[in-house]
Order: sequence, then C-alpha cells, then structure tokens
Amino acid sequence: MYLGLDLGTSSVKALVIDENQAIMASATADLDVSRSQAGWSEQDPAKWIEATQMAVGQLKANHPAALAATRAIGLSGHMHGATLLDASDNILRPCILWNDTRSYLEADALDHNPAFRQLSGNIVFPGFTAPKLKWVKNNEPDIFAKTAKVLLPKDYLRLWLTGEYVSEMSDASGTSWLDVGKRQWSPQLLGACDMDIAQMPALVEGSDASGNLRPELASQWGMGGPVVVAGGAGDNAATAVGMGTVNEGAAFVSLGTSGVIFAANNAYRPNPDSAVHTFCHALPDSWHQMGVILSATDTLNWFAGITGCSAAELTGELGQTLQKPGAIFLPYLSGERTPHNDASIRGAMTGISHTTDRKAVTASILQGVAFAFRDSIEALAAAGTRIDRLLSSGGGSRSDFWLRTIATTLNAPIDVSQAGDVGAAFGAARLGMLAHEGVDSLSHCTQPAIEQTIEPDNNLLASFDDAYQTYRRTYPAIRSISQ
Repeated sequence: MYLGLDLGTSSVKALVIDENQAIMASATADLDVSRSQAGWSEQDPAKWIEATQMAVGQLKANHPAALAATRAIGLSGHMHGATLLDASDNILRPCILWNDTRSYLEADALDHNPAFRQLSGNIVFPGFTAPKLKWVKNNEPDIFAKTAKVLLPKDYLRLWLTGEYVSEMSDASGTSWLDVGKRQWSPQLLGACDMDIAQMPALVEGSDASGNLRPELASQWGMGGPVVVAGGAGDNAATAVGMGTVNEGAAFVSLGTSGVIFAANNAYRPNPDSAVHTFCHALPDSWHQMGVILSATDTLNWFAGITGCSAAELTGELGQTLQKPGAIFLPYLSGERTPHNDASIRGAMTGISHTTDRKAVTASILQGVAFAFRDSIEALAAAGTRIDRLLSSGGGSRSDFWLRTIATTLNAPIDVSQAGDVGAAFGAARLGMLAHEGVDSLSHCTQPAIEQTIEPDNNLLASFDDAYQTYRRTYPAIRSISQ
C-alpha cells in the first residue's frame, strides 16, 4: 500500500492506494485560514501536523490493515508558503500562504532585477516565496535574523515525518530562488534576498526518496518496517501526476480554491512576459507551464457566504441549459496572476440591471472564472503552448454547468474522469509508489478512464466570445479608477 498526504489550503487529505493503484481508503481533516488584514493569508504550521494526525488517525481507525501495509508515503502541498524556522526548528511566525499579496512592492523590486526572470524563468509574483522573505526582512527584521531554514508547507510536514530538510523540484520552482532550467538552487537569486543556500533544504526529484518515516510515527500508525517518504510535489504537479498529465501536449483545468490551466512539457520553455508559470514537473527531465487565477471556487464560496446558500444550491438553481452571458464579473477577490500580475486589483461586476437576480449573479460568477481561464489559455498560446482539450480536476468540476460554461468559453472539450479521485493526494501516493518501487514513471502515471466529455455549446460560442471581449476591456477600465 502507498499513502498520499495532500496538504491543501482548507484541509489535509490522506489517501491509500494498493499496488494496482486502486484507491483503498481516504480521510480528510479541515484547516482554517487567518486573514487578519486585507491581502493577508496565513496558517499556523502546527495545525498542519494536527490535521495530518487526525486524517491518518481516521485511516487507522477505519482501515487499519491498509495503513499497516503502507510501504511508502508521497507528499503534496499548496505552494509558495514561507515557513520560517529558527536553528532549533521552532516556528518563528505563521506561514505566509500562496494567496497572500502583502509583498507586492518587494515582488516588483525583485522582478526589476533581470536575473530573476532569466534564471527562474518566471515573473516574481507577490505570492511567491522570495518576496515574502524580503517583506519579513523589511517589516519583521528580528524574525528574519533568526531564520535558519525556510521550508515550503509540505516540506515542513516532511521535516516532522522524517527529520530531514528536503524539498523537490516542482515546489521549489515557485520560490523564485530555483534555477528552473538547471533544477538547482541559485546562489545569485538567494543572495539578492540576503539569504544563502544553507537556509534551503536539499533537493530531490519528486519520484525519489527523501528519507524514511520516523520509527515512532510508524509505530503509532501501526506500520511495520522502513516506510519511504518520496520527494512528492507541489499541489498542481501532484494533481498532474495523478491525472497522467505528464507527456507533452497533455493538459488539465483545475477548479479548486484557485484555478489552473496546466500543460505538461518535455522541455524547458520559459516565457515570463506572458505571466505564465514555467516550473519543473515532479518527474525527472520534465517541466510544465501554468496559467493561474487566484480565485476560482473561492468566488462562488464568497457569494454563498453572502446569500446563506451553499455553493451546490446556487449552481443547482441554474439547471442544465446555458444562457447568453449577462452581467460581467471580474473574479479578482485576491488580485490576479495570469495574465495581469496585479496584486492590488479587486473584483467587480458590471452590467447589473433590475432583472439581475441571484441566479443571474451566480451564472456571471461562473462565467467570470471561465473568462479568467480563457485569459490563461491566451497567455499559454503566447508562450508557445496550444491547448485543444482538457481534463477536469478540483471540487468545482463536480458542476457540469460550470464545466459547460468553461468548455463554451474556451471552445474546447473537457473530459471528466471516471475515477472517484485522481487529484493531488492520488498523485502523491503514486509518487510514493515510484520512490519505493523504482519503476518507470511515465508508464505508471496513466490517464484515468473518461466518464463523459463536456462539449462546447456551439449555439452560444459567438455570444460567449463577445462577452469575453467585454470582460477583457473591463479590467483596464477598473484598473484605471482603482489606482
């Protein structure tokens, strides 16, 4: 058996697969996010350990035999988080998360250093790790002075699991400190942040071993023998491994808290000017490109909180038939990455009338996220990656209406997998299996069987394209009055 642990923004998921990659058990424990100021987003790393203990404890209570047979663990986690430790591994402050935009000034200053785009292959976004450390240096100098190690969220979990300071290529790519082409830390980029390699974890490939589970934890969870802990992956790369998006031309759309268009590449092809992310993949000698929007299902959850209805109730009111777009919604609740790289922009809705009821607002929210995905598709095309078909992933993909909205906006079919869960936790478990067995990664990272394909609504392509063009013009107009 192989255990995948996915440290998400809102929960920790633990999932067990067998040697045939059949899912044997899963469990989840919730997490909270602290937003004490506008643009801030933090978590207490100690809560990650508590949630992991709770999720694995559920597996032990309900599936003890599966957990006892576990021979390897793979890790996945939300990216870019700055987890700061002192020389005794004490947590110095809450982790600054991926969707925290406080360091936009520091990010802009670093991005004006041409070495960052040249070596990291990416714009320095405010959500990345490097500008967060510059913010800490500028605003919390005592904490910066005590920082002995900087770990990404899943790698702090690894430290607790194994006692090892280790990261891997896909997650490290999102720090702005990795030479993504060479797959190694850059002393030059670290030095620009007044840091050095001694503060960084060692690097392995995602499918390689990073250490063994501490004996006391193995005993507590009822596992026998050495349990390998794989390098693992950042959440999107782990999802790609789970969905078999590992070969050139394969792509998926993820409707999670954030939204992602992910395309696998067999070569390093950076194009930072497009605001597309170019990162190492979780498997050796492979890379990937992503268009990232900061608020996907977060937008619907925001509206659900206002209306007192659940997200499922809101989308359920829409039925199954798409209508022509009405009001235009910009889903920039936390700023935006692709294609604008704008931490300070905020959401807006235009074109509201007396006929704009709750159903119409819900439909506009879904369309706004779909239009943001089209922005990413356009940016990926500018970066040399053409996408004609996608797999769906993430909690929002349970809504056929939303997928139909996206398919029509992108004019591309979207495949829905037959498997119950092929997301980040499944991908992490696959990486655990690869690290333990030493088997060929590509042959074991197959795509799932397809249950259905969501086709674009050909009758609405023109009206959705017109609405998208209005959406594109709305951003600079809103930007001009919000500066």
